[in-house]
Amino acid sequence: MSIEKIINEAWDNKDQVNQNSDKSLKDAVNQIINDLDSGKARVAEKINGEWVTHQHLKKAIMLSFRMHGMDIMAGPYSTWRDKSHLLKGKTAGWTNEDFEKAGFRMVPNTAARRGSFVAKNAVLMPCYVNIGAYIDEGTMMDTFSRAGSCCQIGKNCHISAGTGVGGVLEPAQALPTIIEDNVFLGAMSEVVEGVIVGEGSVLSMGMYIGQSTKIVNRKTGEITYGKIPPYSVVVPGSLPDKNNPKAPSLYCAVIIKQVDEKTRSKTSVNDLLRE
Repeated sequence: MSIEKIINEAWDNKDQVNQNSDKSLKDAVNQIINDLDSGKARVAEKINGEWVTHQHLKKAIMLSFRMHGMDIMAGPYSTWRDKSHLLKGKTAGWTNEDFEKAGFRMVPNTAARRGSFVAKNAVLMPCYVNIGAYIDEGTMMDTFSRAGSCCQIGKNCHISAGTGVGGVLEPAQALPTIIEDNVFLGAMSEVVEGVIVGEGSVLSMGMYIGQSTKIVNRKTGEITYGKIPPYSVVVPGSLPDKNNPKAPSLYCAVIIKQVDEKTRSKTSVNDLLRE
């Protein structure tokens, strides 16, 4: 029986999954978490130009919480209590040779959970990376940034200080939050609820984008939801109520311009955000 079939059958009877579940299920779940950790598997990937969620991988993560009990781990200044299979982080016990092989830089006080993947030449400043997250080559997770469960962050991105990329673990069929290649997310921003930020985009500091956030193209007036087109430059804005001019305006994200790949590669972030 394939691992995917084992997971899907267990998911259909998930109320019966517990610490005494069959060894074949435990082995399948552990194999998936190990594959996510090593980058052999990822929760979502682009296939024929569209992002696709591999539901059985998310199901395996959620089943793992049912299969393992709580435990504690004592540190030098605190004691933690969590599911036993996740108490030790991704790099617990790593040697210098392990880090050389993985090829990324990890600054003290970073927390990267088992089941997350970090590619070569990535830089993790003191940040948090949750299970199922995928951080591709050359990306920097800046100080106090967060990569939520199952989010996908592309190559050569800069996730600025204090910024959160939201996790979407359930429902299983939901697309996780996607940050494509060469994206800049400004400080203290939040991108959540499975929003896709297209390749090469630049988001100003303090952007908050979820599925219900109106995304307004300033030039065309078009309003969309859930996806920032590639090579967009986005700033916070507000929309008045057409039916009640006296009512408070509501927050929106404004695409002030779109640039081609060549312009994006040659222009600094500060220049792009200026009118």
